[in-house]
Amino acid sequence: MMRTPCLLLLLLPPVLCVSETSLEPCEVDDDDFRCFCNFTDPQPDWSSAFQCMIAVEVEIHGGGRSLEQFLKGADADPKQYADMVKALRLRRLTVASAQVPAVLVTAFLRALGYSRLKELTLQDLEVTGTPPPPPLEATGPALSTLTLRNVSWATGSAWLAELQRWLKPGLKVLNIAQAHSLAFSCAQLRTFPALTTLDLSDNPGLGEHGLTSALCPQKFPALQALVLRNAGMDTPNGVCAAMAVAGVQPRHLDLSHNSLRATAPGAPACVWPSALDSLNLSFSGLGQVPKGLPARLSVLDLRCNKLNREPRLEELPKVSNLTLDGNPFLDPEAPKYQENPTTSGVVPSCARSSLAVGMSGTLAVLQRVGGFA
Repeated sequence: MMRTPCLLLLLLPPVLCVSETSLEPCEVDDDDFRCFCNFTDPQPDWSSAFQCMIAVEVEIHGGGRSLEQFLKGADADPKQYADMVKALRLRRLTVASAQVPAVLVTAFLRALGYSRLKELTLQDLEVTGTPPPPPLEATGPALSTLTLRNVSWATGSAWLAELQRWLKPGLKVLNIAQAHSLAFSCAQLRTFPALTTLDLSDNPGLGEHGLTSALCPQKFPALQALVLRNAGMDTPNGVCAAMAVAGVQPRHLDLSHNSLRATAPGAPACVWPSALDSLNLSFSGLGQVPKGLPARLSVLDLRCNKLNREPRLEELPKVSNLTLDGNPFLDPEAPKYQENPTTSGVVPSCARSSLAVGMSGTLAVLQRVGGFA
């Protein structure tokens, strides 16, 4: 049997490259819907992934090893096994914990261009080497959601532009967490015409200066939700300024789980996007409502902050739905932040809920604003 289809990494090699022997590293649920593989054995039996061919959702962990052994067929024409890929039920795929040559990543995407894959997650990967020249026309999958968590790229700031050229247009949700570089090469980056949700959560080193570099101007014309949970943001006004430079007009802005402070006196005012109607400032350690917020909002979330009194009307925007749950002034037994600065001043239930900071920001947005994805 030919070895060229081995470029499909951990999904197709069991069928086309090796015989079935052991099924232990992979498990499929009773409904043949989800398949999970963990190849941690020093000599992994890749053939165990055979059973994943029937699954809709596949998650494969490579055990941190290099996948160079699959390079032999990376330059093959995927048309010769296109019918097999088209027949897959696969819709959601996660590839994690491996060292992957860039040539193999692009070959992988090219092969998946014949699939019906909609959601791709790359996690804990080290992408090594230089990728081949991008195609004149995208040949990769038509994804709706792309999630990248703790992925390093040897190509530095050009990595997103190079990855983008392999994907067919239509990406709606882009989630980049624990990134090694978010200073994108804006000149090389093409427009994301359909992207409605950009989630840069769980990048605590990003900050407002980094956000200005990441929000390449005019590249996100359809953006409706900008999610910046635990992203090193300092003030709402600073985030407003970064959005103004980029020209983005989101409806929903999530700044929860940042250590926010009030805008410094004398700081220049910022004109908020006219489309913005939902602002999440929960879990941000706020002792007072920041000045300079948008004049009008449909939703303002101030849950689980350190407000020791109910905000006055003149301190708030004109807002239809204001959430203040979990602030000390609503819980007589909660420690008062100003009276006892050595305590956190956080209501106990909020302290427990703060574990949600590791939760995907995109998931949080989709739970609240389901129509964005």
